[in-house]
Amino acid sequence: MNVDWRHRYEAAMTAARVAGLHALSYYDRDIAVEWKGDKSPVTIADREAEAMIRDHLGAAFPCDGFLGEEYGDQPGSSGYRWIIDPIDGTKSFIRGIPLWGTLIGLEYRGEPIAGVCFMPAFDSTMYHAVRGGGAWRDDRHIQVSTIDRLEDAVLFYSSVGWFVAAKKEREFLQLVSRTSRQRGYGDFYGFMLVAQGSGEVMAEHGVHPWDVAAIRPIIEEAGGRFTDWSDTPTIEHPDVVASNGKLHAQVLAILRGDDSGMLR
Repeated sequence: MNVDWRHRYEAAMTAARVAGLHALSYYDRDIAVEWKGDKSPVTIADREAEAMIRDHLGAAFPCDGFLGEEYGDQPGSSGYRWIIDPIDGTKSFIRGIPLWGTLIGLEYRGEPIAGVCFMPAFDSTMYHAVRGGGAWRDDRHIQVSTIDRLEDAVLFYSSVGWFVAAKKEREFLQLVSRTSRQRGYGDFYGFMLVAQGSGEVMAEHGVHPWDVAAIRPIIEEAGGRFTDWSDTPTIEHPDVVASNGKLHAQVLAILRGDDSGMLR
């Protein structure tokens, strides 16, 4: 493996753990919540965790760029860019729900090469992957499922409200009707369940690059597919689907309202 990739991958896991455990010190406590212009919440835990990640990685790799939810874009000159969501699932965080995580994605010349998702309040579980190295949950290798019938699949999603906002509620209900079970495990966690083979599809709308930059390498290294709803592999669009790969085309067809995707 490329030595520069390996060093950054290992640094990302350390940074995510340190910052995530710091955020955990604020979790399930009476903490002040501010509301940003887009009506999303932010706390001191979000800001301090992102600052810690930037400080840790910036000291080790001073020429790298950064993009984070709380502190924006900082261009670099090395070709590497870190994309940070210090607390993915802040709404869960402030309500005492343990399904939140510290996410760090790494790009090289615009291509995703590594991702780390650390869950401090969920037994300190860490999902991680680097290009060519497979996907892992802690020290266990993970892979997507081999289910190839939509009728046998488990569908994950974040909120029905996002599909309503996208004017895709009819298509979402079609997807619900075609799958075996549905679970609203929101934010990054539904994606990780797909990566470890606990379900087959995670459909989402309303995401930003920092929400999914860490996720895409993990899904792909686990053998799955990650695209937007037009089948483009990108983290720059608000609509995304992750799947085990076998069901990807069918899911996209349904989300597009293409009746051919409904064929049994």
